[in-house]
Amino acid sequence: MEIEKQRGISVASSVMQMVYRDHVINLLDTPGHKDFSEDTYRVLTAVDSALMVIDAANGVEAQTRRLIEVCRQRDTPIITFVNKMDREVREPLELLDEIERELGMPCVPMTWPVGQGKTFGGIINLRTQAMTVFESGQEKLPQDFETIPLTDRDALHKRFGREFDHAMESMELATGASPSWDREAFLAGKQTPVFFGSGVNNFGVMEVLDALVDLAPQPQSRTSTTMVNRQPVVKEIQPEDKDFAGVVFKVQANMDANHRDRIAFVRMASGRYTPGMKLRVQRTAKELRPTSVVTFMSQRREAVEEAYAGDIVGFTTHGGVQLGDTITDGASLQFTGLPFFAPELFMTVILKNPLRTKQLQQGLAQLGEEGAIQVFRPEVGGPMLLGAVGQLQFEVVQHRLKTEYDADIRLEGCQYTG
Repeated sequence: MEIEKQRGISVASSVMQMVYRDHVINLLDTPGHKDFSEDTYRVLTAVDSALMVIDAANGVEAQTRRLIEVCRQRDTPIITFVNKMDREVREPLELLDEIERELGMPCVPMTWPVGQGKTFGGIINLRTQAMTVFESGQEKLPQDFETIPLTDRDALHKRFGREFDHAMESMELATGASPSWDREAFLAGKQTPVFFGSGVNNFGVMEVLDALVDLAPQPQSRTSTTMVNRQPVVKEIQPEDKDFAGVVFKVQANMDANHRDRIAFVRMASGRYTPGMKLRVQRTAKELRPTSVVTFMSQRREAVEEAYAGDIVGFTTHGGVQLGDTITDGASLQFTGLPFFAPELFMTVILKNPLRTKQLQQGLAQLGEEGAIQVFRPEVGGPMLLGAVGQLQFEVVQHRLKTEYDADIRLEGCQYTG
C-alpha cells in the first residue's frame, strides 16, 4: 500500500507462498505495530508455527510482546531470528537472557555470531560445526557465502582473531546454560531455537529456512463444531480428511486497484481444492463461486490449479464472504477460535464533499468487512462513528478512503470511549 511505503511499516498482513527444498511454505507476514494487533491475532490462528524477528539493537519490543502472548496462549512453536548483526548491537548473551524472560521459555542457540557491527565476521552453525563468513551486499545468495569448518581452528583464529575467541567463549557459556535441543518441547511451545544474521544482506537466512523445513510442524488439525441431533459437537478436522474445509481469516479490498477486487484469504484445513469445485459458505448456506482463486508470490499472483491442507488461497469475491466464515464442499461445520475485539477508541466521520457520500458508504462497508475498522451508523441522522483498537488504524482508514474510494474525510473526537 502507498501508506506503507510512506511510513516504512506494514499496516496489513500479507501472504506469500514459496517452495524451498521441495516443501511448500506459506508465509504470513504480520504488521509489527501494536495498533494492528487485531489483524495479527487473526493471522496467528491460521499458522502452525511462528518466526519471531528480533532487532539485535532494540531487543524485544513492546509490539512483539503482544504477539508472544498470543503464541503462548495457543502453544504455537516459535523460531527466533536475531536480525541486524551487522549494526552496533547488544551482546548475544544479554539478548538471549531477555528473550527467555519475555517468552517464558528457554532459548537453544542454533547459530552464534562472531563479532558485531563493523567487526561482524559471520556466524557459527552449531548443527554443522562450521563458520559461515559474512559479506555485505544484497545480491549474494545464501549458499554463496564462504564456509570454514570449526576443526580449522587455527585458520579461523588467524583470520578473525579476538572476535572469534570471544565468540567461542560466549557460545560455550550459552550452550552450557541452555537445555539440549528437544523437538517435542519446541512443538509444544516450550523451547525456541535461536538464529543470528542480517536479513538485508541475505545472511543467516538459509539457516532459518532450513529450520522451517526440518523443525516446523506439518499442517495441524483444526477444531470445529458440527450439529448432531440439533446439538453442537466438537470435531477435530484432520489435514488428511478428504472433504474440503477452510476458514476465512482475512479479507482485503482493492489489492488490485485496476479491478476493485476483494480477496478472501482462506486457510485450508483439509481436503484438496481444484478449479470449478462447488463450495458453500456455512454462515449463509449459499454457494460460493469465486471468479478466480489465486496464491501470491510477492507482487505476483498465480491461478491455483490445486491446493491442499495448510495452503493459503485467495478467493476473489464480490461480497457474501466475511471474516470467520467457514467454507466447505458440503459438510456442515463451523470453525472456532477466530478472535474479534471491542473497539477502544471512537471518532466521528465528517465527509468534506457531501457529493461523495456513496463512495464513503461503499468504502466504509468494505473496510469494515476487512476488520480494519468498525463502523457504527446512528439510528436517526447524524454522522457515522468509527471504532478502532489503535489510533493509527484511523489514519490508515482515512488514507485508504481518499486514495482507493476518492472520499476525503475529516475525523473528529467524540464523547464515546471503549
